[in-house]
Amino acid sequence: MSPLISVDNPPAWDAFVLQSRKPHIFQSWAWGELKARSGWTPHRLALDEGGRWVCGVSLLEHQIPRIGRSFFYAPRGPVLSPDTPLDRLHELFLQIRTFAESRRSIFLKMDPDVVDSDDWLSPSLLKAGFLFTASGGNFSGIQPQSVMRLPIEADEETLLKNMDQKARYNIRLGEKKGVVIEQVVEPAGVAEFHKILAITAQRDEFIARPLKYFLDIFEKLGAREQAQFFLARHEGKAIAGALAFRFGPVCWYAYGASSNEQRELMPNHLMQWTMIRWAKEKGCRLYDFRAVPNDPSPEKPLYGLYRFKKGFNAELTRFIGEYDLVFSPWFYRAWVHAWPAFRNIRKWVLQKLK
Repeated sequence: MSPLISVDNPPAWDAFVLQSRKPHIFQSWAWGELKARSGWTPHRLALDEGGRWVCGVSLLEHQIPRIGRSFFYAPRGPVLSPDTPLDRLHELFLQIRTFAESRRSIFLKMDPDVVDSDDWLSPSLLKAGFLFTASGGNFSGIQPQSVMRLPIEADEETLLKNMDQKARYNIRLGEKKGVVIEQVVEPAGVAEFHKILAITAQRDEFIARPLKYFLDIFEKLGAREQAQFFLARHEGKAIAGALAFRFGPVCWYAYGASSNEQRELMPNHLMQWTMIRWAKEKGCRLYDFRAVPNDPSPEKPLYGLYRFKKGFNAELTRFIGEYDLVFSPWFYRAWVHAWPAFRNIRKWVLQKLK
């Protein structure tokens, strides 16, 4: 059996993730460093075969208050080299189980970046003992199960031509009305973005992360050119903002915010187009608009979000969902069913995951 090693080499780890079948920023070194600032402990583990890493995973460990236990989360893991047989994952998870038991962990949650129309992974997960945990749809999972994705290898003229007429019109409207999109290069711009995000959160009734979280992103990921904040200004005033992540061939639209004023200028369409162009300049081949409802029917309340992203010619993509590998069945049942002693703890921890 090949040894499971703990990696302490950031450039080598990122190179390992980038050459994998499904490279994702959530498995990058910087993402683990970012989450370490909010109470998580990152572990980068790899199965070593004669000095070559064949598969691995970046685990985030979180201590559950008051019970002396923890759980692992591997966002968009695992990491698998293109020429590595899938059965090596079984060996990886066997050794992770031993590692987890030494850490008094209850379970490992994973939500792979594998689309359900090309599901090459879930049989291996089920064989290794993972349990499929169906979410309630929409945004009830930790990461969205359904997203909109747009290949961006075509030239800009073709990308514009393939959009809905209304999307092209709104992009040009913003430009005509004097909306200017700028890249944030100073922490003060992050603070401006966060003020608009707080307005958006109040209007749309969701909880916004604190300013410190975004300043940490600016420091940890921005320094590696893996994150970029944007602001839309009109006559010098910030009226919208966005945050994009990039890693290897993919760019992700992570956060968007808009003020309650001058929304008729359609800054968000021009914002998205600017971020698509930025992603192309950075060498990305795919632009991920992120979450949409699992069922984007016209009668559903979030249909407008789907229609906005669809307008850019993005296609609906569904992932295989969340899987749990259980190490302590009793505590896991308590977690899943949210027994009274666990209910508030579970709610607090899940909010930290979002």
